[in-house]
Amino acid sequence: MNASQIPARLQALRAAMAREGVAAVVVPTADPHLSEYLPPRWQARQWLSGFTGSAGTLVVTATGGGLWTDSRYFAQAEGELAGSGLPLMKLNVAHTPEHVAWLAEQLGAGDVVAVAGDSLSVASAESLSRRLETAGSRLRTDLDLPAAVWTDRPPRPEAPVYAHAAPFATVERADKLRHVRTAMRRAGATHHLLSSLDDIAWLMNLRGADVEYNPVFLAHLLIEDARATLFVDAAKVPAGLKAVLAADGIALADYGTVASAIAALPDDAVLMYDASRVVVSVLEGLPASVKHVRAPHPSTAQKARKTAEELDHIRDVMRRDGAALARAFRHIEAALAAGQALTELDVDTIVRAAREAQAGFVGESFSTIAGYQANGALPHYRATEASFSPLAAKGLLLVDSGGQYLGGTTDITRVLALGPVTDEQRRDSTLVLKGMIALSRARFPKGASGPQLDALARAPLWAAGMDFGHGTGHGVGYFLNVHEGPHGIRPPVAGGALVPLETGMITSIEPGLYKPGRHGIRHENLAVVTQADSTEFGEFLAFETLTLCPFDRRGLEPRLLEPSERAWLDDYHATVRAALSPLLDGADREWLEWHCAPL
Repeated sequence: MNASQIPARLQALRAAMAREGVAAVVVPTADPHLSEYLPPRWQARQWLSGFTGSAGTLVVTATGGGLWTDSRYFAQAEGELAGSGLPLMKLNVAHTPEHVAWLAEQLGAGDVVAVAGDSLSVASAESLSRRLETAGSRLRTDLDLPAAVWTDRPPRPEAPVYAHAAPFATVERADKLRHVRTAMRRAGATHHLLSSLDDIAWLMNLRGADVEYNPVFLAHLLIEDARATLFVDAAKVPAGLKAVLAADGIALADYGTVASAIAALPDDAVLMYDASRVVVSVLEGLPASVKHVRAPHPSTAQKARKTAEELDHIRDVMRRDGAALARAFRHIEAALAAGQALTELDVDTIVRAAREAQAGFVGESFSTIAGYQANGALPHYRATEASFSPLAAKGLLLVDSGGQYLGGTTDITRVLALGPVTDEQRRDSTLVLKGMIALSRARFPKGASGPQLDALARAPLWAAGMDFGHGTGHGVGYFLNVHEGPHGIRPPVAGGALVPLETGMITSIEPGLYKPGRHGIRHENLAVVTQADSTEFGEFLAFETLTLCPFDRRGLEPRLLEPSERAWLDDYHATVRAALSPLLDGADREWLEWHCAPL
């Protein structure tokens, strides 16, 4: 993107606002499915601001506005917004109002705020409307002004839809739908609408490639008691797959007709939907006579609890993914030792090539973060052809990467010591690892949630007067989105939902520490919740670590580890060595043996 184009685009948007009598436009990071990663067609916020991060909200008024994002993107946003005329508004920083509060201060009585109805959830629209009413202004969702000035807007993606078949699909779609219909009957619903792409892909045992890194496809799904309608571009579904779906009672309808289908529901229908996961434009024609039930998608919790068969596939994927990373990291170390010139871009290429050699590999699960030294302090850093750093045989390289396999999704972060490191770097890396170990070893009562456990990973850093600004863990899908709900491990938020951790749920455990201009540390494994014990006080759960790849001991200060922490690390490395050795040979196996040696 050419940053010099941004002022002209904003000027065109403001001209459209003036024609429509609109005082402000809000451009969320969203598509009609409220996805985390957006197809190019719905990247209006990026097109208008130049900011390429995955999270943020743009507000444009007649004379000003701003881009709101969180601490993961502060440094990136400051660079990308330069020259745009848009200030960076830092979320969760004292004295910086969030965008709705800021808007309410800017607006006057009768002012109109426009947000495209296909990028705003029903719940968010209702909340925004209430807030705007306090300022005497109102919300319009029937105007998509960014689209009106985006003359070369990309079309919808056209990647084919395909079956996620046995042996990797371990539960038939009929059984999954039966579970949903049981929940519908309990709620008194006759119809259930889903727009979240990972729910639809999981329920239908289908996959696609419409969203970068996530093997999903654009669709809506309307489930009834005896049939279901999948709203999807029919040309993307092969004839044989159409026949299979039809045999299972699933009809296809054009992707763009979902709102019409909702508007045509019979008067006695009862529609169940999640107001936080369905956009306004889909439900704008819902007849007043149709009752509705607002509830979380039953499939969201169902798919979060991996089956024993799915976990078997995931464990196999973890072994092969770990072996691929061992080869990649050994390659990087050997090249630097031989004096070969490498950059952060080469790290991305080497890691991807190692994964591509694995059976069942489909693609990356997110854009690889390879941050050397100070770049590692940017949590969502990405090296590009226009901006990257060369590597040297010293300091720390943070590598956060993941793969999509037919049998599971991986996400792992390791910090490599490429040569001599400072005492500060060793101390920081060890403190972060102490937090990871504490959470990985946790035992907790059934019913406990991620926010109740989050402090375990932060305590070693807190004791040293430090902290990190992102969550400690997120759910992970089964050959689906690398970020999956409903659970997560993060600091408690007032009014936030406390979703209990249940057996079969997979979460990342990834504490970090970031010192701008110096270095960044993040250690990350994936773990699954397991049954631990049953006592007179109830049932207790634990984490089983799934990720298999050694930590670089050269970047640690072992004297800071307690004996039990050293034992955990040695036991983990013994497990990694036993699991990966049969998959490696020669120099790769020697690398593994060296890195898995006891402290």
